[in-house]
Amino acid sequence: MNITTSTPSPQAQAMLKALQQAVTESLERKRKLGQYAVMWQDGRPIRVEGDANNVKE
Repeated sequence: MNITTSTPSPQAQAMLKALQQAVTESLERKRKLGQYAVMWQDGRPIRVEGDANNVKE
């Protein structure tokens, strides 16, 4: 893996922002549907449960 300390180009910043937004929207959709997601926390995978049972219509 290459780690750089220079500022990303405007195109790279736009791509990163788009990817972050897509992941945020996907995780929110999964949460609302009551699906689980697996994420890394403290160097370990954790399962985060959705809350479809708590959604009020």
